[in-house]
Amino acid sequence: MTLPYLALLVLVAPAGTSAEDTFEVPVGERQLFLDEHGIAKIDFLQRTMHRPKKRGAVIEPDQPWESSLQTRCAPAWDEQAKLYKLWMITSVRNGSEPDPNFGGVTYAESTDGVHWTKPIQRQREYQGSRENNFLEFETNSMENALYHAEDPDPNRRFKGLLGALGRRPAASPDGIHWRRLDVPEIPSGDESNLSYDRANGTFIATLKSNGPYGRVHGVWTSKDFKIWTNSNVTIHADKRDQELATENIRTRLSDAMLHQPVYNNPNDYNADIYNVGIFRYESLYVGLPAVFHATGKIPAGNQDGFHLIQLMCSRDLKTWQRLGDRKPFIGPSPVGKGAYDLTQLLPPSAPVVRGDELWFYYTGIKYRAPPAQPDLGVGAVCLAVLRRDGFVSLDAGETHGTITTKPFKWPGSKLLANVETKEHGELRAEVLDQAGKVVAISQPVRDNQPRGEFRWSQALPESLQGQLVSLRFTLREASFYAWWAE
Repeated sequence: MTLPYLALLVLVAPAGTSAEDTFEVPVGERQLFLDEHGIAKIDFLQRTMHRPKKRGAVIEPDQPWESSLQTRCAPAWDEQAKLYKLWMITSVRNGSEPDPNFGGVTYAESTDGVHWTKPIQRQREYQGSRENNFLEFETNSMENALYHAEDPDPNRRFKGLLGALGRRPAASPDGIHWRRLDVPEIPSGDESNLSYDRANGTFIATLKSNGPYGRVHGVWTSKDFKIWTNSNVTIHADKRDQELATENIRTRLSDAMLHQPVYNNPNDYNADIYNVGIFRYESLYVGLPAVFHATGKIPAGNQDGFHLIQLMCSRDLKTWQRLGDRKPFIGPSPVGKGAYDLTQLLPPSAPVVRGDELWFYYTGIKYRAPPAQPDLGVGAVCLAVLRRDGFVSLDAGETHGTITTKPFKWPGSKLLANVETKEHGELRAEVLDQAGKVVAISQPVRDNQPRGEFRWSQALPESLQGQLVSLRFTLREASFYAWWAE
C-alpha cells in the first residue's frame, strides 16, 4: 500500500557552491528520498510513503505451554552456522490459564527466515520438564540481542542487553550460552531496542523512561558495548500526536473489521512512544516508533489501547523527522483471518536485507485487555516485506518531473537507480558540471529495475573524475526510490 503525503514544487538551493551546498556520495551508499539531504531542486514530483506487505505470523505459540511470543530483536545471521537466530520474550500458560510465575527468553532458528524451529535447550525446567527452548535467564531478561561479526573475540560476537528493568550488557559465543559483562548497568524501563551501525562502528540502544505525555525513549550509543553514552536525545510524543490520537481512536472505533478495545473513556485518550527501533540504513538513520494510543484505564492497572508503527528519519541521531503525515507504516490486521497483529504491534530492531527486499520481523499481539473469551495463543512474531529502499519514492505521472542533486565529487563509477516505471514510463539522468552545463545524458531506464544501470549516450569525460558535478533525473509515469554510484 502507498501513502502519498507531500506534493513538492520547486525546492531551490542558494546560488553559488559553498561547502554547505555540496554533499558526499560514498561509493555504494544508496541515496534515498526520505528527507531533503543532497537535493537542490524538485519539480512536479510527489513523495509517497510505502507500507510493507504482510506475510503473516512466522513464529507462533505452537507448544502446549506457550501463550505469547514477542521479540525486540532482528534475526541475526550466523555465517558459521548458516542460520538465522532469534530471541523471544515468551509468556506461558498452564492449561488455558496464563501462568504469571514463569516466562522468559526462548530461542528459535531458521535457514531461510520463513520456516523456524525451536531447538530443545534443556536449560530451564518448566512443569517438571527441561524439554523446551527456554534459555537460562530470569523472567523477561533478554530484551535485545544481535550478532557482531567484526568482534575479534569469538566469545563476544553475540551481544545482548539483559534485564526487565535496567539493562546489563551480555555476550555469547553462539547466542545460546550467555554471560554478563562486568560493566555498569544502563538505566531503562521495561522496553528497549538495540541495533548496530556498521558504517560507524556504533551500537545504538533506545531505553525507556518517562517524559511528555508518558513513555519516552532515550538514545544511547557505544563503540565497544561496554561504555555507553547518553546522547541526551529523547524520542517522545508531542501535541500533534495527542490531536491525532483522538482521530485515530475514533477511526478505529468506527471500523467493525478491527479489534475493539475493552475499555473506552475519552478522558483517558493519550498517545506516547511505547518502543522505538532505530537502525542505520544506507545514507541515513531510520526509526520505527510504536505509538501507543491509550483508550481507557484497565481496572487491574495499566491502560487499554493499541499501537501503530510509524516512520521517521535522521541524519545524525539527534534531529528526527516524522514521515508520511504520521500515518501507520505498519498497522493492524482485520479480525477473522487468523492474524495476531490485531492490537499491539512492536517494531523490529532493523530489517533483514534479502536480495532486493527488506524483511521486517515485528511483534503482533491480539489484545491489550483480553476479551471475555480470549484465544489461547495471543502473540507471535510476524513478517512484513518491503521493496529494498522502498520507504519513500518520488513519483511522476504523465507530466515529466525532475530532481536535481546538490554538487558532489564524481567518483568515476557506474550510476544505478532503484526505479519502477509503468508501461510507457522512464527515468533518465543527466550529469551537470559546476556551471550547470549538461556534459552527459543517459539512455532511459524502464520497467521494474531494483538495480537499473544508466547507460550513457556517449562516454563520460575522464576529466569528470574527482570533480564537482550534479545529477538531474527526469522521470515520467515512474516511482523513483534511490540512486547510487557503484
